[in-house]
Parts: sequence; C-alpha cells; structure tokens
Amino acid sequence: MIYHRRAVLGLGAAAGMLALPGCSTLPGLSLTEAIRRLLTISSQNAFAELLSPNGFFDSQVARITVPDSLGGSRVTSVATALLRSKPVQDRLLRQVNRAAEEGAELAAPVVAETIRNMSIADAAAILNGGPRAATALLQGQLGNMLVERMLPGVGRGLRLFDNEIISLVLSQATNIDFASLSRDVTAKVNDAIYRAIGAQEESIRANPRATNDPVLIAVLGAGRAF
Repeated sequence: MIYHRRAVLGLGAAAGMLALPGCSTLPGLSLTEAIRRLLTISSQNAFAELLSPNGFFDSQVARITVPDSLGGSRVTSVATALLRSKPVQDRLLRQVNRAAEEGAELAAPVVAETIRNMSIADAAAILNGGPRAATALLQGQLGNMLVERMLPGVGRGLRLFDNEIISLVLSQATNIDFASLSRDVTAKVNDAIYRAIGAQEESIRANPRATNDPVLIAVLGAGRAF
C-alpha cells in the first residue's frame, strides 16, 4: 500500500534527522538540551502516528475536517447537492486526510532542522511553563514555514481523488477554487501537526521515564522546577 510505504519513508527521514546522542552521564544538565530532546521525541512520536496509514483520519487530535468549500451551505446545482451527500462527504473526508499525510511528509524534515538549530532564550521558563510550552516555542520559531512547505504536497493529494463519481462531481462543481481549498486544508494540517506534537509533549512531561532518556528523566522527573 502506497501510504504505508510513504509512512515508513517519512518516519525514517524524520528519525534520522532527529537522532539523539546517547548520554550515560549528565554533567552540567543543560536545560536547552533538555528542551531539544523533549521536542525531538515529541515530534518523532507525532510524525510516527500521523505518517502511519490513515494517521490523520484515525487521530483524535489531528483529523482534518472537510472544508466548507466542498459542499457548503449553498446548493446551486446537482453537483453541489451530491457533494453534500453523506457517501461523498465520507469519501472526501478520507481524501482530505490522505492529502494531509502528503503535507506532513514534507513538514517532518523542516521540524527536525528547526529543533536542531532553534534559539532558546529562557529554557527554564519553557520547562516551568505549561504542558505544551515547548511546542508553542517551536510553533513560534517556525511561523508560516510549514504551511508554505506543505502546500504543494497537500494540493497534489487533494487532486488524487480515488473515486470516479467524486471526480465527476468535482469537475462539474465549477465554483470550487482549488487554490483556496489547498491553502485552507494546509492551514488545518499545520494546526493539526502542532496539536499532535503538543499532545506528545504533554504525555512526556507527565511521564518522562517512558522516554528512557536520562536528561528528560532528570529534568522533568518529580515535578522539578528551575
């Protein structure tokens, strides 16, 4: 299955770029390094889930909804009426979430590179912040970069409708602006990726021992504050 193959490739690229060095001793206990490790593991885990088969569709935090422009409130033709029917909407929902995978595959190496090189002005504040404070920092550093990087992949994914009836309906619904549709979906994928990373960060903060990472265990264990 093509999406399973792509998921493995995407995860492999992300893991390779996000590889963590071993650390048997903890001299100095760098808080900046701890944040990078926290974000590294959080993003690895998030992309592993999102790039698995039906990753976005099956996710409780990252599923992408069908944009209003695909079967919105105004019914102006038979085509748009069909677009609003449940069978077609179900198909579109799956296709939109497959398109999200196309975008996430392009996003993974960008996130990895940003984590490696990001500047962290006040590491202690991030570690003492909310359960998703590091993810918020990452999102602030990336700005709109992921949207621009993912847009071509999401656009390709949206055009690969796997059902002849849906393709016919879409071709007849001439009021659909695919450029706007692609940007709308890409923006949703962008937000979903940060939600997925944030959920992983929150989980790690709650149980750092599950990571088997000595730095994170030392820094985040027992509700330690700095």
